[in-house]
Amino acid sequence: MPLAPAGPPRPNTVVMVLAFAGIVVALMQTLVIPLIPQLPKLLGASPSDATWAITATLLAGAVATPVVGRLGDMYGKRRLLLVSLALLVAGSVVGGLSDTLGPMVVGRTLQGLAAGVIPLGISIMRDELPAERLGSATALMSASLGVGGALGLPAAALLAERADWHVLFWTAAGFGVLATVLVLTLVPESAVRSGGRFDLVGAAGLSAGLICLLLAISKAADWGWTSALTLGLFAASAVVLVSWGWWELRAGQPLVDLRTTARRQVLLTNLASAVFGFAMFAMSLVLPQLLQLPKLTGYGLGQTMLVVGLVLAPSGLVMMAMAPLSARISRARGPKVTLMIGAAVVAAGYGLSVVLMSAIWHLVLVSAVIGAGIGFAYGAMPALIMSAVPVGETAAANSLNTLMRSIGTSMSSAVAGVVLAQLTATFGSITVPSENGFRLIMAIGSGAALVALAIAAFIPGRRPAPAVAASPTATRTPAKAPSAG
Repeated sequence: MPLAPAGPPRPNTVVMVLAFAGIVVALMQTLVIPLIPQLPKLLGASPSDATWAITATLLAGAVATPVVGRLGDMYGKRRLLLVSLALLVAGSVVGGLSDTLGPMVVGRTLQGLAAGVIPLGISIMRDELPAERLGSATALMSASLGVGGALGLPAAALLAERADWHVLFWTAAGFGVLATVLVLTLVPESAVRSGGRFDLVGAAGLSAGLICLLLAISKAADWGWTSALTLGLFAASAVVLVSWGWWELRAGQPLVDLRTTARRQVLLTNLASAVFGFAMFAMSLVLPQLLQLPKLTGYGLGQTMLVVGLVLAPSGLVMMAMAPLSARISRARGPKVTLMIGAAVVAAGYGLSVVLMSAIWHLVLVSAVIGAGIGFAYGAMPALIMSAVPVGETAAANSLNTLMRSIGTSMSSAVAGVVLAQLTATFGSITVPSENGFRLIMAIGSGAALVALAIAAFIPGRRPAPAVAASPTATRTPAKAPSAG
């Protein structure tokens, strides 16, 4: 089996392989959703402890994304892409062999470490594709995060209902192996390398700060928002991240170039991405619950998890369909305009949901409209980032942007949890989130999308992407296929 393409890379092939790898990684986000109610019983753990199977993936992804991005810039993006896919396969195998909480958390952690695949794929595209193909390709790659999540849910639900739950993980391992083989044989190693030394202190500081922050956000509902542990973690994250910023500004070769990150276009795009991530995730939190709540509530639709997946699946197809349109608008008007359109469409979709949430077709329409907005916005974000950073920092910058979206989704989950815990309704012996609680979350999602629209309005207009020379340490060296494998 060859370790790299024998001839020049074919753009269509590279795009399809990288997008497939992105979808496979995105599947990990939805893999255990059908199992969540059963996890305590399946793993012999308490409901609180069982949530670590979700939290571990979140924390691992937050740590891995910026670190893998920087390593990709330094030592080869394809090489780190293959490492990430290998970790995904290993985590899936461990999950497939698990029957208790400990091994499951280890497996889910390994799967989370593969989160850098999508920003790495976008960065490879920048290095390898002709300029006229780059916009649509990066839009498709960026949208693969939503596509994989939307399409993976019905497939995972079907497998969970019809087969042993371990099959979910073995299937994921199989897809991971296939993606690895395709990357090995069809994707070239990028010749763009930044070189330099890896910032171990910066990596450790950022990892510690993110773990404290995301752990506090994700577990505050269990521990209490005013508990000493939650407040202590928030305080620790603030201290560590401020110290990390001080170090990065003084490091000769920082993990994240904060001066580049502070550029208006990069800073506002990342801020808009975090708010947009907050807005996007509200749909994933509300629609499944509305569909599954019993009909006796008057607003629940009493459907199975499989139906939930089928209702959300069209949003993934719409995201994919929007990728080329997003690229065309970005070429004609600039990615800033595309991002603003995406935010406006998402806000409109959530606005629809406030009045259309009483029938299955209502929720299909709402998820499709929101999916269209996400497709526009996700295509514009990497274009805005790449047009404002040196070539030698592409992977690190894209990884940071992906991380900002993840932080936004984590905060959305926490806020929604608080709202639904406070606004409840009792029907006989069961207490469930109230209809007004769901409407409030959708209204918050619409408001967040409008905030992202306002932030995007202040992003500077078009600006040409910096040349390789813009980064004093960036070099273009011949790719060595054997060592990349």
